[in-house]
Amino acid sequence: MSDPDTTAFLAATRTSYDTIAADYASRFPKALDGVPFDRAVVGAFAELARAHSPAPVADLGSGPGHGTALLHDLGVPVFGVDLAPRMVELARRAYPALRFHVGTMTRLDLPDAALGGVQALYSIIHVPDEHLPGTFAEFHRVLRPGAPVLLGFQAADADGRLHLTERFGHGIALDYHWRTPEKVARLLVEAGLEPYARVLREPVDGEKFPRAFLLARKPAEASTGAAGPA
Repeated sequence: MSDPDTTAFLAATRTSYDTIAADYASRFPKALDGVPFDRAVVGAFAELARAHSPAPVADLGSGPGHGTALLHDLGVPVFGVDLAPRMVELARRAYPALRFHVGTMTRLDLPDAALGGVQALYSIIHVPDEHLPGTFAEFHRVLRPGAPVLLGFQAADADGRLHLTERFGHGIALDYHWRTPEKVARLLVEAGLEPYARVLREPVDGEKFPRAFLLARKPAEASTGAAGPA
């Protein structure tokens, strides 16, 4: 049975992104266009993930599919997962050769050690603090030993929360959770994932926050300490 708290925030996030899906996709038509540094970070992740091919990478919070398509262009076997059915519909329409599924990163419908990598760009920002450790434990569970995980998120100086009630002229109820890179890195370690790289990019083109990219990987040999569920 689902935790009522989990069900509530997932339902609100799903409904909000279903509402703004078409506007979001038209506003951001390509993945990481105009930000070559960010694309380079994704390229480094892709190179690490290719070492685990044919095990696929899951692009979690794939939205309209642009990040999934970028990994595909980089030679990575990949599929997208998004909470919002409307986003998945748009992604399938834009990239009919790729796979996209409705699902949640908090409970992945995947067997243990199935993935050669996990990418989550600007999607953990909608996961409340109390659910983030379990989400990272889920990443640990589905990754093959040695496989990487890449997180991208807005880097804050202190923890914070923004409740958005309107976007693109639509009424929504969407929470954004801002965190320090140090906090997110600590939670990755507590979930049994090894730090690999941490990069902070300054804001560009009207962005309000720096962008943090954390690259970690599941230990080549499973740890007997903190780890995901069996």
